Amino acid sequence: MRLSRYFIPVLKENPKEAEIVSHRLMLRAGMIRQQAAGIYSWLPLGLKVLNKVSDIVREEQNRAGAIEILMPTIQSADLWRESGRYDDYGKEMLRIQDRHERDMLFGPTNEEMVTEIFRSYVKSYKDLPLNLYHIQWKFRDEVRPRFGVMRGREFLMKDAYSFDIDEESSRAAYYRMFVSYLRTFDRLGVKAIPMRADTGPIGGDLSHEFLILADTGESAVFCNSDVMKLPVPDESVDYDNDELIAGIVKDWTAHYARTDELHDEELWSEVSDNQRMEARGIEVGHIFHFGTKYSEPMGAKVAGPDGKEHVVQMGSYGIGPSRLVAAIIEASHDDNGIIWPESVAPFQVGIVNMKTGDEGCDRESSRIYDALTAAGIEVLYDDTDQRAGSKFATMDLIGVPNQIVVGPRGLEKGEVEVKRRGQEGRDNLSPDEAINRFTT
Repeated sequence: MRLSRYFIPVLKENPKEAEIVSHRLMLRAGMIRQQAAGIYSWLPLGLKVLNKVSDIVREEQNRAGAIEILMPTIQSADLWRESGRYDDYGKEMLRIQDRHERDMLFGPTNEEMVTEIFRSYVKSYKDLPLNLYHIQWKFRDEVRPRFGVMRGREFLMKDAYSFDIDEESSRAAYYRMFVSYLRTFDRLGVKAIPMRADTGPIGGDLSHEFLILADTGESAVFCNSDVMKLPVPDESVDYDNDELIAGIVKDWTAHYARTDELHDEELWSEVSDNQRMEARGIEVGHIFHFGTKYSEPMGAKVAGPDGKEHVVQMGSYGIGPSRLVAAIIEASHDDNGIIWPESVAPFQVGIVNMKTGDEGCDRESSRIYDALTAAGIEVLYDDTDQRAGSKFATMDLIGVPNQIVVGPRGLEKGEVEVKRRGQEGRDNLSPDEAINRFTT
């Protein structure tokens, strides 16, 4: 993409309303635009990153055996009355009426709706296990939305829901999602620590939240530093091997790891001083096992192998892609701007033409751009007539991981400069060597 034809409304000054780094940088980099309190438009650069995060989440859900569907944002209040949550959920739920004065709501989560879908079609244990997920916008009317998309009212959520014949099978489904989350966050280039969590309004008896360490995190984190050394399973992990999956979960949950909500000083005192790690963390995923909390009141049953009806066991599993974008920035930035992990960067390579209008610079910049684009690499070519310093600042601000600098002095020596975002030093290479670095 040529920058002269793209839409990145970069801001030079820090927005006064931005309290944390991710909010400030997302506004300055032209990724988002606030439309109302806690509600944002995602502009081209931000949407590219959001889609990449969502794609990785989707790939790992599919790999773990979950099946994608898409449920509507507007739900009937009657479903929530069936489960008993309509009056209990509180003011975070946006309650509305349609023109026929039927009670509706903008979905904050989808346990009720997916249970209704399940009970309408699944009648036998032979159709289990089943895990259905979607990636959909949610709305929770936060009393004080803040920190940009970190705590907005409208947000993108991947929520998955498992259905199983008995508790043992249901916990196996929970463990599969646990491992899937480890892989998802690893592919996103962040270290997310699973911690025992409160189930909150979702309910249930087993829950873990996944937190990225960042100085601006909303939660205090207490964990055994050994958890940071544990290996993440690679893509060859066998999700059909329940014993293997349970073993991985056991390894990851064997060490003390809790937020301030469930912190236990007595247990914490048993961790040796040189292994205690206290930090701040940002929640980016939350998984729940809640048994029959929704299936029983809503009549989600199947015929078992014994010929009797069994109320199915359920779990739900959430990841917030929109929140993840901000969390990645909080964990990976410097004074100049964002440092994207390669897997979610909006562009892999940026080309800086130091002197637009110079025949040699224009020719080599275009040749490099065409070669990289033909190789399937996402390239942002700054072909504008801005000053060189402004071009460098923009590339650093938006976080392009690799930058090729084409200038008249370098070309006189047959060289261009190649640098890696966030690292010192530059390599002087021939234009062809620069192309080959990213295409071979």
